[in-house]
Amino acid sequence: GRYAVPGNIVFQNTKDSQRNLVRKRAFSHTIIQEAEQLHHYQHSNKYRDKMTGTNGSNGNGAKIGTSTVKQGLAQMLKGGVIMDVMNVEQAKIAEAAGAVAVMALERIPADIRRDGGVARMSDPAMILEIKNAVTIPVMAKARIGHFVEAQILEACEIDYIDESEVLTMADEVNHIDKNAFNVPFVCGCRNLGEALRRIAEGCAMLRTKGEAGTGNIVEAVRHARTVQGEIRRLTTMSKDELYVAAKELRAPYELVKKVAETGKLPVVNFAAGGVATPADAAIMMQLGMDGVFVGSGIFKSENPAARAAAIVRATTHYKDPKVLMEVSTGLGPAMVGISDIKGDPVNFRDREGGEYSYEGRVPPKKHLHGATETQMYGSSWERN
Repeated sequence: GRYAVPGNIVFQNTKDSQRNLVRKRAFSHTIIQEAEQLHHYQHSNKYRDKMTGTNGSNGNGAKIGTSTVKQGLAQMLKGGVIMDVMNVEQAKIAEAAGAVAVMALERIPADIRRDGGVARMSDPAMILEIKNAVTIPVMAKARIGHFVEAQILEACEIDYIDESEVLTMADEVNHIDKNAFNVPFVCGCRNLGEALRRIAEGCAMLRTKGEAGTGNIVEAVRHARTVQGEIRRLTTMSKDELYVAAKELRAPYELVKKVAETGKLPVVNFAAGGVATPADAAIMMQLGMDGVFVGSGIFKSENPAARAAAIVRATTHYKDPKVLMEVSTGLGPAMVGISDIKGDPVNFRDREGGEYSYEGRVPPKKHLHGATETQMYGSSWERN
C-alpha cells in the first residue's frame, strides 16, 4: 500500500521494492530522505504547534517568547533614545543621529492632537517600508485593548509593540494579554500601580506617559517622581505591610514583594511624553529613567537632524553639564508646544483600560435627565 510521511514524501510498500536491486536502492534513498524530512519537521514550528496544541505566534496560542527573553531585549536599549518617525527619510535621520530604535507611526502625537479623529494602528506598508530602510529595531503602536492590531503588527515581524494611550482606546476595560505574544510590548505608566499591572499582563518595557505632543516635560517628571517615590516607600515596608500595599496598588503581591526587595522595577522604564530638548532628556535620566522616547520634539523643531543628535548625546552624557551646554547651543527653536496642559481638551495620559473612576463626577442616574453618562460628562478618558 501507499502511505505519506512528513514532507509529503510518498513511496511503495517494501515488499514490492525488494524484487530488484534498482528499486531497492531507490527505496533506501527514499528512506534517507524520509529521515531527513522527519528531522526537519520535528524541529519546525508546525510540529511544535501540533504537539503542544498551540497556534504558534498569532497571539492566540500558548506563549513562546518568555518574559526573560522579552525583557532582555528591552535591556539592550538602556541608555538610548527612541524616536518617533513618519517616513523613511525621518527614520534614516534618527538612525544617523544614534537612535537605538524608531517608532513608526503615520501621525506623531502633536499631529494627532491637532487633527483629532480616531487614531489607529499605522498602515503595515509604511511600517514595513521603514523596517526595510534601517538596521535598528522598529516599534509600532497598537490601541489599548486592540489585540488584533497587535497580531497584525507581530505578523509584520517588528521588534516591539507599544500599547499606546496616544492612539484612541479600543477597550476601556481590558488591556491586551501581552503574555500571548512573542514580540515584547512597551506600555505607559503614571504610577507604580499602573506599572506593575502592565508587567503582570506581560509588558517587557515601561515608559512614563507624560503628555505626548505638547513639548512640555512637566507630566513626564511627575510620573517619574511618582513611580520612584512609591518604589522607595515599598522598600521601607514589612512583609505584612506589603500585603496591604499590594491591595492599594491593585497589583500582584509577588511583583510588589520583588520591587520591595530589589528597590527597582523588574523591567526597564524609559521617559516619554513632552521631551523636546537635550536638557529635557538629561533631567529624565538624572531622575532615574533608563532611556528616552522622543516623539514630536524632534521633527516639529527647526533643525531635526541636529536636535536628534544633540538629544542622543545628552542622554549619554546626562551628568556632564559641559557636554549638555555644548549640545544645547545653536539648535534653533524647539517645538512651540503647549504650556497649559490641564486646560488642553486632549488628554492622553489618563487613558488606561479599567482605570477610569466616576467618583465625584457622575451623580446618581436620576440626575442624568434622560441622557447617558457619556453624553453629559464626555467619554471615559476626558477627565478634568
